[in-house]
Amino acid sequence: MKISHYWLQKFFDIELPSAEKLQEALTFHVFEVESLQKVLGDHVLEVKITPNRGHDCLSHRGIAKEISAILNIPLIHDPFAHEPRLEPVTDVISVSIHTDTCSRYIAGYIKGVKVGPSSQWLKERLEAIGQRSINNVVDAMNFVMFNTGQPLHAFDAGKLIQKNGKYAIAVRSARSGEQMQALDGMKYELTSSMLIIADQNDDEPIGVAGIKGGMPAAITEATKNIIIESANFDGASVRRTAAALKLRTDASTRFEQVISPELAAYGIQAAVDMIVQLAGGEIVGFVDVYPHPKKYAPVTISLAETNKILGGELSQDAVAGVFTRLGFLFTENHQTFAVTVPFERLDISLPEDLTEEIARIVGYEKIPTVNLPPSGKTPEINKNFYWSERIREFLISRGFSEIYTSLFTAQGVRAVLNKVESSTPYLRQSLLPAMQEALRKNERNKELLGLDGVLLFEIGAVFPQNEEKIFLAIGALPGKSFKKTAPDILKELSITLSLPLPEATGGEESVEIDLENLIISSPTPTLYEHFPLSSDKQYHPFSKYPYIVRDIALWVSQESEEEEVRTLISAEAGSLLVRLDVFDRFEKEGKVSLAFRLIFQSFERTLTEVEVHTVMEKIAAALYKRGLVVR
Repeated sequence: MKISHYWLQKFFDIELPSAEKLQEALTFHVFEVESLQKVLGDHVLEVKITPNRGHDCLSHRGIAKEISAILNIPLIHDPFAHEPRLEPVTDVISVSIHTDTCSRYIAGYIKGVKVGPSSQWLKERLEAIGQRSINNVVDAMNFVMFNTGQPLHAFDAGKLIQKNGKYAIAVRSARSGEQMQALDGMKYELTSSMLIIADQNDDEPIGVAGIKGGMPAAITEATKNIIIESANFDGASVRRTAAALKLRTDASTRFEQVISPELAAYGIQAAVDMIVQLAGGEIVGFVDVYPHPKKYAPVTISLAETNKILGGELSQDAVAGVFTRLGFLFTENHQTFAVTVPFERLDISLPEDLTEEIARIVGYEKIPTVNLPPSGKTPEINKNFYWSERIREFLISRGFSEIYTSLFTAQGVRAVLNKVESSTPYLRQSLLPAMQEALRKNERNKELLGLDGVLLFEIGAVFPQNEEKIFLAIGALPGKSFKKTAPDILKELSITLSLPLPEATGGEESVEIDLENLIISSPTPTLYEHFPLSSDKQYHPFSKYPYIVRDIALWVSQESEEEEVRTLISAEAGSLLVRLDVFDRFEKEGKVSLAFRLIFQSFERTLTEVEVHTVMEKIAAALYKRGLVVR
């Protein structure tokens, strides 16, 4: 989430440290700050909010509270400091909830607003965090959402149906096939699993609950009377609907993380006050439907247990100080704390949660390290891991590369209930089909990869009938310098590691064995031996576009250096040259013939013959200029 340094300052009376200092404090105590940018004269931090804190920290107030606790500076202007009073109560609006996926719904009715452009300060605050200004009413609600974390929405009351002078809002499940045009102009088809807000007087959808409002009650400059919505919707329900409609919004993101129903009252109070200030109008009243108010039980933790978990010796005053800085209410009794956490901290329900809070506020670096006690028994060596590593090290030392192929195939006997892809619904019974495919793919790119032969292996799970086994597959396409077949390598593996080979299946190019049976029959190792492999090879990606091969041969004097010619060719060929090798060399009558193979490829497009021909002419001209004769 984007957090404005200027915005944060509004919560404090004393001057905050620089944005760089805040970045460091947040990173070491609570959240990683992914970036820091200067926007419209402000410093904006991109804070990576972890899932367990989305309910309270997807807001400037949440981050300000963290800064207050971490730096031990008072949060003076806290929007949660005073309990909201939703008065007066009005009967002009009725709200009915027909589902258990809405725990609270508050409606506020304002008459006589004047919708128009927002004040400059409000535009700048929203634009600094990447939000577009719309109008004073919508901007006020967005500001409150980014300030407190509570999503809000406004309906044009003039576009709703009145019966007997009263409006009626219903929170219900959509009907299959029901449609609604949203504020983004798109028309969405709804299903019975989706939650909507409806104008109950004509039973028409006016919003997808927790995600997006609808065009039937959209706010415009002609709007005079508005109904503000501040509600609490089930996170899982909102997530499913947003995914099904492919419609994810700032509001849905917050509901998906699950927020406290108490927050709805603070959000609507702040929004109504701000709208009246910016757009005028008069608050007629509120309707608050909260069938089952949430109860908050204290969490008990002892000083002794805290120090045992952390391995330190924190004092009772130090722990009490942490709870005070966090704004947690608590009582003490013989070094035991009964802590009542604020309503917004839904992540704290266990003593271990409080211990974590103590550790991060004190600072993990201040908690002493404690050596683990010595183990009373000799650790056992896992045979599967040991022999898999020995086999892996043997094959890699022979020049083989390990591959990892998919567990899923198009055909088989064991179907998967939750298919990753509809075209591969079965679990594989063998490693050989994927190994053969890998050999063919690599064979086609031998020149590009600079390979003589193709040597591959895989250690992986297969699922014959009703069991799971670990198999080893070896694939080999021999080249000029490597003449051994896959069965040859398997025999060499057996002799070198003194392992009895089970029956193998396959052919000359690829074979596989039941590695699990081999390991079961192998001796139990008493000491883990590691054979480190040294290699200067590094991974380099190659393009998905086709490559073009060209050869060039030239006579050079014996005094000439091969590296000089290589450097000249590379410089003239430019970035399209991805590989340059000498594939032939001989001497005749005091001269040396060098034959180079050049491979051209682009990461952006398919090259043309004309492009490569032009480069080759450029190379030939440069060689000729240096006095080298191209054959």
